[in-house]
Amino acid sequence: MTLAHGVTMLPTFMPVATQAAIKGLTAQQMESLGVSLILNNTYHLNLRPGLDVLNAAGGAHRFQGWNRNLLTDSGGFQLVSLSKFTTITEEGALFASPFTGEPTMLTPEESINIQHAIGADIIMQLDDVVSSLTVGPRVEEAMHRSIRWLDRCIDFHQKSGKSDSQNLFAIVQGGLDPKLRDQCLEEMISRKDRVAGYAIGGLSGGEEKDVFWRIIKQCAERLPEDRPRYSMGIGFAEDLMVCVALGVDMADCVFPTRTARFGVALTHKGPLNLKLSKHAKDLRPIDEDCPCPTCTSKMSRAMLNHVVTHETAAAHALTLHNVVFQAQVMGRAREAIIAGTFPDYLKSFFRDYFGEAGYPEWCVNALRTVGVDLLDGISVPVIPGNAAKWEYADGP
Repeated sequence: MTLAHGVTMLPTFMPVATQAAIKGLTAQQMESLGVSLILNNTYHLNLRPGLDVLNAAGGAHRFQGWNRNLLTDSGGFQLVSLSKFTTITEEGALFASPFTGEPTMLTPEESINIQHAIGADIIMQLDDVVSSLTVGPRVEEAMHRSIRWLDRCIDFHQKSGKSDSQNLFAIVQGGLDPKLRDQCLEEMISRKDRVAGYAIGGLSGGEEKDVFWRIIKQCAERLPEDRPRYSMGIGFAEDLMVCVALGVDMADCVFPTRTARFGVALTHKGPLNLKLSKHAKDLRPIDEDCPCPTCTSKMSRAMLNHVVTHETAAAHALTLHNVVFQAQVMGRAREAIIAGTFPDYLKSFFRDYFGEAGYPEWCVNALRTVGVDLLDGISVPVIPGNAAKWEYADGP
């Protein structure tokens, strides 16, 4: 995927820099890790530092010292996360600032205007977002409004003259209702010549995983193959692998950086909760084969256990490691796809990651629909429900 600030290979995972910074890391450190695409938050950057500062700096790239590609969300997610501060009308979303209480109207046009000032390489339409657990007429209302708001975003973006350097993505909504998703897909696909890519929105809000993957598959199967497909808010390693297998190119989540601050290191053998006492005398690095600065410097699990959640150096070290882990997971998937060995990679990934603890049933079911049987030739338990590896592999 060639953008104004270079090439990003797909599939890719985007670390989230909400306030124009990956917590604990500098932009130069992120670039040195090989990361080529990160995400900034439109809503928060509009509040602080604000458009005057961003315009004076020449955009968010210069403001944060980031020389690679940048994607901005539209502020739509804040309709859910800050719902108690928000009123939705056809004009837009009326927010009360969580800092000052001052009202701010975020319209589709203003969302694009803010993203123009930020200067992101990929910008997102403003969509009407509801929690994935919402049912009833509000879901259909939000879906149809998202289509209407997309048209307003397109019109404003094309009139701005910035469509050559900033790529607008549409966001497919419709909740957990396949019929509504199909309606939204039909409308969004009909605008293919006016958008550069597509996102699958409205998921990762606590819905059943067996429903989650079916919606991902439904959307990915219909979205154009010559446009990037972005599944929003996906971060668990098993989720990433299933989504890539179903046709997703891009994903983002705060999970790897946030879980680092809670003392959890992500590895190909499963997550390690370094707060547990069993790591207190373990002088091995997190992962002998990991190329991240934390592991190559031989910082031990014992040292991390000693300082984790107490010293910022530990959060810094684990964030470096977890960002590299996510990049490796997607990079190895990409290499396997190119080599024509992706089904074998999926089997080896799940075997290493889950071991004898058991495979999530939803992962087994999802991958079978694309011809990959994780249980072929092996005998491991199958775990029903929404259980995630990081929740049970090494303690809570």
